[in-house]
Amino acid sequence: MFNSKIIGTVNGLAAGWGNMGGGATQLIMPLVFHAIKKCGATAFVAWRIAYFVPGIMHIVMGLLVLTMGQDLPDGNLASLQKKGDMKKDKFSKVLWGAVTNYRTWIFVLLYGYSMGVELTTDNVIAEYYFDHFHLDLSTAGTIAACFGMANLVAGPAGGYLSDLGARYFGMCARLWNLWILQTVGGAFCVWLGRASALPASVTAMVLFSICAQAACGATFGVAPFISQRSLGIISGLTGASGNFGAGLTQLLFFTSSQYSTGARLQYMGIMIMCCTLPIAFVHFPQWGSMFFPASADATAEEYYGSEWTDEEKKNGFHIPGQKFAQNSISECGRRNIILATSATPPNNTPQHA
Repeated sequence: MFNSKIIGTVNGLAAGWGNMGGGATQLIMPLVFHAIKKCGATAFVAWRIAYFVPGIMHIVMGLLVLTMGQDLPDGNLASLQKKGDMKKDKFSKVLWGAVTNYRTWIFVLLYGYSMGVELTTDNVIAEYYFDHFHLDLSTAGTIAACFGMANLVAGPAGGYLSDLGARYFGMCARLWNLWILQTVGGAFCVWLGRASALPASVTAMVLFSICAQAACGATFGVAPFISQRSLGIISGLTGASGNFGAGLTQLLFFTSSQYSTGARLQYMGIMIMCCTLPIAFVHFPQWGSMFFPASADATAEEYYGSEWTDEEKKNGFHIPGQKFAQNSISECGRRNIILATSATPPNNTPQHA
């Protein structure tokens, strides 16, 4: 959907502001609850009625997307296929391309422990401040709201840092950016669990929030490059892993009374750091990885073209992927682009189908 030079910023902005709803909910729902109580409802009824507000908003936004949204920059998918401007792919092959690409599962794990822990923290942080620091519910809720509201800038910032690094150092910078943000976020989560003074605890929470949410944006600065044929399914699996990771983290660390909430937060932070390590194994033949350079003579056109059979290429299925590959030259980094440009003889620019 977006040019590769800004793909991290755009995805980070959309996802970050979407996730900000978690913080806004912490802040707004108690106000809705109290407003309904003032209208004469009992507390038992008021909180049930309050849930109709976000429910109605969900329905309205769904209808707006359905009626006003557009699938692709060129138009809606069904109309483009009908006119012959876009080929109709087989779902089984698209699915197979996603599940057999090892990079997909690494990013499922990464997002499960960035977005996943963010959602888990949204669920437990207000209660943690209420119980551990003996704050009143309103104050605890306000502090908890700061965790989610940081998405206003943190999510887009993670995507922007990914794009900025790629502009100079290519895909390697995107991977390092993600690893640093998520690992440092895990360290701040450990600090959050260990902090005994309220100012230190709030500071640790805010820093943990910024890093975790920036890591979410940075994740989608890399995920769109995994595959062009299976982009939708890979993005869906990655996004869904956030909700799955939240449920799993809640089950593993926050369902037993054996440990204090502070200890659970520490264990969650350690888990974040451990689950970020597999990013070191992500290698793109045409761009390299965190520690290894690109494979000799590998190109983005070959990488995305390998997703299609020769017969499918004859029918033009691969053309959108080739266009994306040509737009992804910035993933080589500025220095490599300059070297490649100087090595290309005049009037001999490679042409791609």
